[in-house]
Amino acid sequence: MSATETPKETTKAATEFEGVSPILRVGNLAASIEYYVRVLGFKVDCQYEDIIASVSHYSCHIFLCEGDQGSTGAKIRNPPGNFPWAYEMQVEDLDGNVLRMGSEPKPGAAAGKWRDMHGDLWERTPEGESRRANRRD
Repeated sequence: MSATETPKETTKAATEFEGVSPILRVGNLAASIEYYVRVLGFKVDCQYEDIIASVSHYSCHIFLCEGDQGSTGAKIRNPPGNFPWAYEMQVEDLDGNVLRMGSEPKPGAAAGKWRDMHGDLWERTPEGESRRANRRD
């Protein structure tokens, strides 16, 4: 395009996406289904043999597939907290996948601390800046 030409109008994408359903590798499909249903409140949508299952909680949909990605144990990685973007928590599942679950922020609630991809804890200063509260060892 020359300097005098104007860019063409943006055209609508040929395919529109309404959501994403991640596929998480799990070490034991039955144990993972039990965890997602009993501990996190998901329901089983469908399951194919002992290979793959779809679980959901409201509009959150996840596929669990045995033998494809993780670590052992399940834990609350970051407890529920209020943030400008959401009231959310982080759960690390049986295979090391981190799930961020949230809802609309709670008006007037104090800001929470959050963990980055390395597990370091961050907090908001009184001046509104972000600072590392501690480093995960």
